[in-house]
Amino acid sequence: MASVEKQVSYTTTNSYSTRNELTENTKNVWICCHGLGYLSRYFIHYFAQLDKEENYIIAPQAPAKYYQKSDFKHVGASWLTKEDTQQETKNVLTYLDAVLAAEKIGDDKRIILLGYSQGVSVAMRWMASRKLNIDTLVIHSGGIPKELVAEDFSFVNKTQVKLIYGTNDEYLNEERIKQETARAVELFGKERLEIIPFEGKHEVSRELIKKIAFSF
Repeated sequence: MASVEKQVSYTTTNSYSTRNELTENTKNVWICCHGLGYLSRYFIHYFAQLDKEENYIIAPQAPAKYYQKSDFKHVGASWLTKEDTQQETKNVLTYLDAVLAAEKIGDDKRIILLGYSQGVSVAMRWMASRKLNIDTLVIHSGGIPKELVAEDFSFVNKTQVKLIYGTNDEYLNEERIKQETARAVELFGKERLEIIPFEGKHEVSRELIKKIAFSF
């Protein structure tokens, strides 16, 4: 008899990390989705240089944890794989909804949604699915999901978009950069899009994050 694959729904719990305090003096709330292989409690250190009085950082945690090497010492995490992607995406977006609800961010705060590497696909799918009319979207060194189209972001009326990539990124070439830039223009238009290359590899640019914060 052939095997049958079934599904079951259940309640699960996942962590996330924060940095600084959310107070009446907070101006900017950053929701930062890490890349493949990170844990949120380490990824959040990339934002340590931001003014702690004005910036509150939230780093959601990808749910699929794994040992990165055969010595079983270092743990990383992944948001999604090619296996059952549609259902896993629904699970991840429901988790992000729960994080946002738990934080109770006031309407007086500026919201910056940042995705780095694999986190770009998660952040952009969440924004499109939930129609999050945030203040700033930062697309940092990651690919824009192929299924997203301009209509998915037709609700946007105030969001500014920053497309950041390293000129020496080992996962990029000239053709890929052209493709991702064209996709960003297609989704958001030239007027709200700023393209910011930096001299570096596939890495988080602390300097550009700081510059973005200072630009508000």
